[in-house]
This record gives sequence, C-alpha cells and structure tokens, in this order.
Amino acid sequence: MTVPESQTQRHRPRGGGAVTPVETPTRLRVLFRVASVACGIQFGWALQLSLLTPYVQELGIPHAWSSIIWLCGPLSGFLVQPLAGHMSDRSTSKYGRRRPFIVIGCASIILSVLLIGYAADIGGLLGDREKKTRAIIVFIIGFWLLDMANNATQGPCRALLADLTVNDHRRTRVANAYYSLFMAIGNVLGYATGAYSGWYKVLPFTMNSACDINCANLKAAFLLDVIFIIITTYVSVTAIHEQPGTAHAHHDEGGESQEAFFWEMFGTFKFLPGPVWLILFIVSLTWVGWFPFILFDTDWMGREIYRGDPTGDLKYSDGVRMGAFGLMLNSVILGITSVFMENLCRRWGSGFIWGVSNIVMFLCFLAMLVLSFVAAQAEYAADGSPPNGIIIAALVIFSILGMPLAVTYSVPYALVSSRIESLGLGQGLSMGVLNVAIVIPQMLVSLGSGPWDQLFGGGNSPAFAIAAVAAFASGLVAILAIPRNRPEKSKIRH
Repeated sequence: MTVPESQTQRHRPRGGGAVTPVETPTRLRVLFRVASVACGIQFGWALQLSLLTPYVQELGIPHAWSSIIWLCGPLSGFLVQPLAGHMSDRSTSKYGRRRPFIVIGCASIILSVLLIGYAADIGGLLGDREKKTRAIIVFIIGFWLLDMANNATQGPCRALLADLTVNDHRRTRVANAYYSLFMAIGNVLGYATGAYSGWYKVLPFTMNSACDINCANLKAAFLLDVIFIIITTYVSVTAIHEQPGTAHAHHDEGGESQEAFFWEMFGTFKFLPGPVWLILFIVSLTWVGWFPFILFDTDWMGREIYRGDPTGDLKYSDGVRMGAFGLMLNSVILGITSVFMENLCRRWGSGFIWGVSNIVMFLCFLAMLVLSFVAAQAEYAADGSPPNGIIIAALVIFSILGMPLAVTYSVPYALVSSRIESLGLGQGLSMGVLNVAIVIPQMLVSLGSGPWDQLFGGGNSPAFAIAAVAAFASGLVAILAIPRNRPEKSKIRH
C-alpha cells in the first residue's frame, strides 16, 4: 500500500542496521483537513438537490420526466466511480494515487456548474426564444457532467481516507464521521445559498434578457460554489504528501488471484463474504428510501405544501426556497449527529445505530404522507399562503431526517472499508463496489418514480410511500442481522 508521508516515521534497530519505515497512525487534524474537500463538493450537491428539479420544470420539462434526468447520477456512479477508484488504486503518479483524481474531479465539477448556471445564456446565444430547447440541452449536458464529476471525485476521496486509516477500524469511523461532518457543512452553506432569493441583486450581472430572476439566482449560487470548491480542494490536497504509487502496489496488497479489474467488476463480487453482502443489501434498501426524498424534497414543498405550479408560479418558488431552508436545518442536524457518531457506534454498535436511524427515516416519510393529506384538506389564506403549523411541521420533518442521513453518509462506508481490507481489492475499487449497491436502486427510482407518481394522479406521495416501506425494511434488517461491535478501548492521538 502507498503510505502517505505523514503516516511514516524512521526506525533504526538497537544493534544498528538499515533504517526502515514504520507505519504510524495519521493525526486526526490531518484526516480533518483531508476530509474538508467534501464541504466544497457537497456545496454544489446541495444546490443541485434543492434547485435543479424545480428548475428543469421551469424550463418546460414535465414532472413525470424530471426524475429521468437524474438517471445520470446512478449511471455515472455505476460506471465512473468504480473506474476512478480502480485507476487510483493503480496510479503511479508522482503526486500520489488519489490526489490527482481529486483535483481533476473538482475541476470537472467547476466546468459543469458553469454550464448549468449559464445554460439559459448559452441557449439564448444559440437562438432560443419562447421555447428553451437549446438551454435544456446545455443544462442536461452540464447536469450529467456534474454527476459524473461528483462520482469521479468522491470515490478517490473516500479511498484516500481509507488509505490513511488502514487496519484501524475505529479511526476509519472517525475519518468517515469527519467526511460526513464536512458534507453537512457544505449542505448548510449550499442550502442557505439556495434559499436566498436576492443573489441577482448581489451579482446584478447574472441577470439579462435570457436569464430571469430565478435563473440569475441559480447562476450566482453556482459562481459562489466555484470559489468555495477551489478553496476546499486546496486545503484537502495540501494536507498530506502521498508517496508515488508503484505499478505492483495492488498486486502486493492482495495477490494475483484476487486482482480485480474494472471490466471484471462483477467478478469482484465472488470474493465478498456474507457480512459484506448483507451490508450491500441494506445499503440498497436504504437508498430506495432516500432517493425519492433527494429527488423531490423541494418539489414536494412547492407542490403539496404551498400548492404551487412549477411553470412560473411564485407560490411554487416560495415553496422551493422554504424547502431549501428546511434542507439547511437538515444539514445542521446532520453535522451535529456526525460529531457524536463515533461514540454512538462504539457504545451501541454500528448495525443498531444504522437500523434505528432507518426506522426514524421511515417515520419521517410516513409523517410527510400524513402532512400531504392534511395540507390537501386545509384552508389556506387568501393570498395562498399555507398555515404556519403545516410549514413548521414540514421543517421539523426535514430537520429530523438529518440524523439518519448522517448515519447513511458514514456508517456503511466504515463497515465496508473495515471488512474488505483482507480481500486485497484496493480501497478505491472497494468504494466503487459499495457504490454499485447505491446506484442500482437509484436507477430504479429514477426510471420509475415519475411515471409511478403520474399513475396515481401526480404529486410525490406515491414515491414517498415506497420510500417509507424500504426504510422500514432496511432498518429491521440492520438491527436484527448486523452483530454489535465489541467495546473498543484504543486511544486516538490528536
């Protein structure tokens, strides 16, 4: 394995002889800096998750088809992330195995968000008038590139943290908790940016004849994301000095019999023991629960709670911004939960914490279904504003969901990383294998949720009903099937 410089020290035997490198644990502050890149990446993700489903409908794409556009995320996760992980495992770059992929991935994210932000401008230059066909094409290209860039970046990021904490399961959980914490911070900043409706005043050059107020706010938000991701990427990649990998690094780790190439991805699964298969199964069920919420959270707020229409209705825009505010609260809870994640898992066991969090997720989705029904029967104000009680209830649900989301962002990665080391697959490819379990249910949801919702008269409730069932099932399996960890007494050096 390639050992970063910060992980090694020199040791000379008492009787003299050659100096040999001895691996020592990476300091927590180094792990903290390395994980910070998640903040910049997630800033853009938060903007994507809160604003882009409503925005594609404002461009003229029907609700039933909006989920199809999101199909790129699972597809790129299925193809790009394992490939990036596999290539980083075998990289011999003088800059290290993971860092070049992180830098190139973040540069691709910057390019993609600029395409998304300026889609309407480019469409106008290419001849768009009333119909925004060309803007839609540019937007979809940028959207798909963003998903591919995110997947190409996150795999090596996770793998780098696994490299730095190899053979120390507790430290692996801490590193993933740091990553989850920075994802939460990025979410808070991204959702707060998306919830603010006055960016076109702060950056007035973003608004023009081709780009209205909503478009200008979106463009300005992504320009802020460009600045933010440059800063966090620099902080992360300068935290350590990875030693160049060798052409035989992967062979030395696992042996020729267990060498797994990308084009033999499915052959990799035959090396997985039963406990890893169980974790992958729970991950898949968990994401059947999460993905409808990720796709339609702000759309649900705009449609079901504010009773708005995405085609130019101000009530819908108000609902989307309130949804972004709710997601910001969600991320605050996510960050707080991440801080306590290690202690919770050490005391109660990772499987139990994961299972309980998924049961909480089930209860929240059930509450969203009930609230949709209540909102449909309630009397709204003369100006169409929802009752305060309904808005507060929706925000509380969004906030509580931050707790299970923190678990989803950290515990499965730590469990897989700690159980797959002995297989010699390489941490990059290991994260890709885990991602396959995430993207397959996402593809099913992307293909089915829009038509499924349309079959029952539109809206988002049918997809949330499926999500609730999946969350409940995954919670039960995690509680009953994953054994509790033994108490750990190892000390972590700061």
